Amino acid sequence: MVKLIALYKTPENLEQFDDHYFGHHTEITKKIPGLRKMEVTKIVGSPMGKSEYHILCEMYYDDHDALKAAMKSDEGKASGKDLMSFAAELVTLMIGEEINE
Repeated sequence: MVKLIALYKTPENLEQFDDHYFGHHTEITKKIPGLRKMEVTKIVGSPMGKSEYHILCEMYYDDHDALKAAMKSDEGKASGKDLMSFAAELVTLMIGEEINE
């Protein structure tokens, strides 16, 4: 499995961010073709205390080709456009591969 990982820094207005993220953005993202699973983690701290991060979202696809096709789909483009509209300066996107040892 391949994951698209979105790591969000803590926004200034948590309530406004959460309303948009959970009430709108995740609903758009769940419609992306090929998305097998989406896990959202709310960051509550770090071993050193407070974290600068708010949310970690992992979106699972069968392989790199499935991820590429998903990003090119209308639903993937809609999710990306929405993401840039409310979190462009907060989000870091990464691609990873699961390793099961």
